[in-house]
Amino acid sequence: MKKKFNQVYQFKITLKGLEPLIWRQIQVPETYSFWDLHVAIQDVMSWLDYHLHEFKMIDPKTGMKIRIGIPDEDFLDEMEEDRLAGWEQKISDYFSTENKTADYLYDFGDNWEHRVILEKILPREAGVKYPVCIAGENACPPEDCGGIGGYFEFLEAIKNPFHEQHKDMLQWIGGKFDPDYFNPTKVKFWNPQKRFKIAFEEE
Repeated sequence: MKKKFNQVYQFKITLKGLEPLIWRQIQVPETYSFWDLHVAIQDVMSWLDYHLHEFKMIDPKTGMKIRIGIPDEDFLDEMEEDRLAGWEQKISDYFSTENKTADYLYDFGDNWEHRVILEKILPREAGVKYPVCIAGENACPPEDCGGIGGYFEFLEAIKNPFHEQHKDMLQWIGGKFDPDYFNPTKVKFWNPQKRFKIAFEEE
């Protein structure tokens, strides 16, 4: 059963390290957990949730930086505490107009770093189905393309018909890829609970 909510959090998510900027603007229910926010980010950035992720931000209760995601001792840094489980942490307990930024890392191999900024806290609008993507620019790099360096190599290959990997890269991406294209109205959001069951093999 979905929890009722009266407010929505408006975030801007920007993928770091690339020009022109790849960014998305979304609105999500105030009841969202960090797992729910993760799923929404995956959907608007066209990621496929194949890899681990984490948020890093300041805990307003302690003033210390914390990590929120999927607890995994195999990826535990020696000088850091393990990640808090994202599905147990509510965004409303951390994000506020005074504490509005977080870093979101997806795929610890390709190392896609995003800046997440809380822009506004707004009243829920009648008739709107949340979450919703309201704006954004440019296509997100394909999953498993090799990080920023690999993405540039991928773009070079698909743009140059004489490149030795031109045909292979086009076939790999499904025939075409427009790095300048993004349409917020085409975004489809997964149900975070269903994604959780799939991710953790629950029946």
